[in-house]
Amino acid sequence: MTGRGTNTYVLGEGPCLVVDPGPAIDSHLDAIRAEGERRGGIAGVLVTHSHADHQEAVRPLGEQVLWGPAQTTGLATERLEISESPPAEPFELGTPIGRLSVVPTPGHASDHACFGFGAVVLCGDLVLGEGSSIVPPRFAGGSLAAYMRSLDYLEAIDAELLLPGHGPAITDPAARIAEYREHRLMRERLLLAALDAGERARTELLDAAWADVPEPMRGGADVAMQAHLEKLEDEGRLPEGVEPLGWTPSAGELQA
Repeated sequence: MTGRGTNTYVLGEGPCLVVDPGPAIDSHLDAIRAEGERRGGIAGVLVTHSHADHQEAVRPLGEQVLWGPAQTTGLATERLEISESPPAEPFELGTPIGRLSVVPTPGHASDHACFGFGAVVLCGDLVLGEGSSIVPPRFAGGSLAAYMRSLDYLEAIDAELLLPGHGPAITDPAARIAEYREHRLMRERLLLAALDAGERARTELLDAAWADVPEPMRGGADVAMQAHLEKLEDEGRLPEGVEPLGWTPSAGELQA
């Protein structure tokens, strides 16, 4: 579900920062260390969120975490410059390569954050360079309502370049954010139409709103639908009698 893999970014030099060190693969760690040495050493690590494909390499890399949930990195809280609870509002964080903006953007994960360096934003899995980001239901730390608000926050930054956790750089942030927003709203419109027509069984709701999804990906679509149903419930727009999610998704169906 991670496409071509997770993007790890090395920023600045003399020294540098590493954003989302990614999976704990020896060749990947060797490449990070080599690039860090070439740039004058690694001064710290930033982690956008708790999913393993973004932070598994934090501990073996062994560098100081400047931003990352304590429960995510597995490091003692005193090694972090923040508390275990994610912030509610954006704030400025001083780093060895300059100040950056930390923008809380929950939705894909409850602890998700984006990092802004001037007109460039490292956006993790909020918006991807290709494909669509998964928004899990609440039992897996996701929230579609929060995700939609996070898209609004990202849009308000007015970045010129987005560096996502997966896929190529996004050179037209406004268009990509609008595409992501409309994709979710399109699914919501189809789902609401099916509910208004009296459908309550999950299979029929999936057929109505995710008819374009191939059979091997139907499990992931069912997870996505659960997040949509929870959003409608929170907004008081979900009718009674909708069939509950009757199975446990795998980790691959909950992460991008």
